[in-house]
Amino acid sequence: MSRLRGSMVALVTPFRDGALDEAALRALARWQIEKGTSGLVPCGTTGEGATVTADEHFRIVRACAEEARGRVPVIAGCGSNDTRKTIENVQRAKEAGADAALVVTPYYNKPTPEGLFRHFEAVAKQGGLPVVLYNVPSRTAVDMLADTVARCAKLPGIIGVKEASGNVVRIAEIQAAGVPPDFALLAGDDMFTLPTLASGGLGVISVVANIAPADLAGLCDAYFAGDLAKAQRAQTRFASLVKAMFCETNPMPVKHALYRMGRISPELRLPLVPISQSGAIRVEAAMREYGGLL
Repeated sequence: MSRLRGSMVALVTPFRDGALDEAALRALARWQIEKGTSGLVPCGTTGEGATVTADEHFRIVRACAEEARGRVPVIAGCGSNDTRKTIENVQRAKEAGADAALVVTPYYNKPTPEGLFRHFEAVAKQGGLPVVLYNVPSRTAVDMLADTVARCAKLPGIIGVKEASGNVVRIAEIQAAGVPPDFALLAGDDMFTLPTLASGGLGVISVVANIAPADLAGLCDAYFAGDLAKAQRAQTRFASLVKAMFCETNPMPVKHALYRMGRISPELRLPLVPISQSGAIRVEAAMREYGGLL
């Protein structure tokens, strides 16, 4: 698998009449790759992975792998709050053609640091795919601290972390705790893309890349090319758009944005519901302000 680097999209899952819209999903995957996205990340938080069936999970990952055709890695969301189920998810993703698994910290259970370590150790040993840790305490009620990340990073098969704690110094804390030089530190918040890169990170798993893939890829490319001023301009330009994409629970706003762009149906799966009228107005205003989206 190619090294995780650059802008990777936390891909939405299109639904139509309650079912997976595979044609729309494949079109999104192709568009993302054409626009320079460096990796597809289906079935995560933005992909409503918690509410897709096992069969849908397989079909989503397989569709992404088939559209990627090895050009970019497919990192399949596989996390749950049950270690055995998580391992089954990873095994299924491998069968479907994924290159790696994105595994969120177990939600609801609130495991201790030792529980987190043992969970990821078991998944890495038994799942059959390289594992990217995923820390998003706003959704899980547990924060995976730097020492635990560093401990997991030394396990065979754990290759990186998507860090979405909202703590701007966490990447530096993880580095200070000691991780292997090839361990991929990835931003999990769009507005932390440039700070993460500047702190030694390798990229971002992005929500906003769903609607502005070329621009997010361009931000990363500019930084890697040494054009910090261009990367700074891109990060600043994203600010209002990012706020709008999180004005209500993700992925409600970004799905509305993609619907307004004519790319998907606006459907979500309960318990998520379509964005409110006021939220839709805010999203559309941000899209117009950003330019080139509507």
